[in-house]
Amino acid sequence: MTAPKDFNDRMLSLGLARVSEAAAHASARLIGRGDEKAADQAAVNAMRDQLNMLDIKGVVVIGEGERDEAPMLYIGEEVGTGEGPEVDIALDPLEGTTLTAKDMPNALTVIAMAQRGTLLHAPDVYMEKLAIGPGYPTDVVSLDMSPSERVRALARARGVEDSDITVCILERPRHEDLVAEVRSTGAAIRLITDGDVAGVIHCAEAELTGIDMYMGSGGAPEGVLAASALKCMGGQMWGKLLFRNDDEKGRARKAGITDLDRIYSRDELVTGDVIFAATGVTNGSIVAGVKREPNYLQTETILMRSKTGSVRRMIYRNPIR
Repeated sequence: MTAPKDFNDRMLSLGLARVSEAAAHASARLIGRGDEKAADQAAVNAMRDQLNMLDIKGVVVIGEGERDEAPMLYIGEEVGTGEGPEVDIALDPLEGTTLTAKDMPNALTVIAMAQRGTLLHAPDVYMEKLAIGPGYPTDVVSLDMSPSERVRALARARGVEDSDITVCILERPRHEDLVAEVRSTGAAIRLITDGDVAGVIHCAEAELTGIDMYMGSGGAPEGVLAASALKCMGGQMWGKLLFRNDDEKGRARKAGITDLDRIYSRDELVTGDVIFAATGVTNGSIVAGVKREPNYLQTETILMRSKTGSVRRMIYRNPIR
C-alpha cells in the first residue's frame, strides 16, 4: 500500500494562484455584459481546467452545488491528476457574478486548499457570521451577544468610542433590524451589495479598508472560504448554520453535521493548514481588477498560507493571443 503524500503547501501555493488567475481571465471578458450565468460558467470552466493540471488527489467540498445541480466543480467532484496529496478544495469560481455583470467593485475568483478532512463540508444554506481582525483578545465578541453589545465590546477593546467602529454588512432586507441596531450605537456601516468573502477579509486589513467587524447572514460555503482567508491573515470568526426548512436540515445531515445549533470558530471551520488565493475580476479594495493593456491582460492575486502567515500579492501580465 502506498503511503499518502504530504500536503506541501509551499509547492502547491503557486499552482493555486494560477487556478484563480485563469478563472479571472476567463470571466473578465464578460465584465459589464449583463450576463451573470455566462460570466460564472467561463470562470468555472477555466478553474476546473487548471485544477486538473495540479498533481493532487483533490475533492471539491465547497463548490458550485450538489452533483445534480452543477455539471462541474460540484460537491464531491474529484479534481487534479490523482498523483499527489489528498486535499480538500473550497472554491467560488466567481464571487460576485452580479458585480461582474454590472461592472461593480469587488468581484473575485476565490479558492482554498487544505489536507483532506480539514475543511467543514458546509451545506448550501445560510450562515450567521461574525468576524474581526487580528490583535484582539480571544472571544472579545461573540454570536451570543446582541449586535450593539458587539460594537461596544470591540470599541472597549480598541480603546475608542462606539462611533469609531465601522461594521460591514451585506445589504439585504433580512438585515434591516441588524442595521438599525448597529446604527443606534453610533457606529458606521459599510453596506455591500454582494461578495461577503471580501467583506470578511476586509476586517483583517482594517488599517487599509477602515472596516473593524463583519456581521450578518450569508452563504455557509462562503463562510468556509472566508475562514480560510482569516486563518492565513489573522483574525477571529464565528459561524452558525441557519435553516429555513427540513430540507435544509437534511442537507446538513447529509454533509455529516449532527449538531445543527453549533457555533463554529474559525479553527473549527478550517481545522488544518490551508492555502488561499483570490484574484481580482473587477477593481476592489482587496485586489485590483483585470486590466487590459495593449497585447496583455494584467491581474492581481493575493496568495496566503496559514502555516507561515505569509501574504503575497502578485501582478501577472499575460500576453493576449
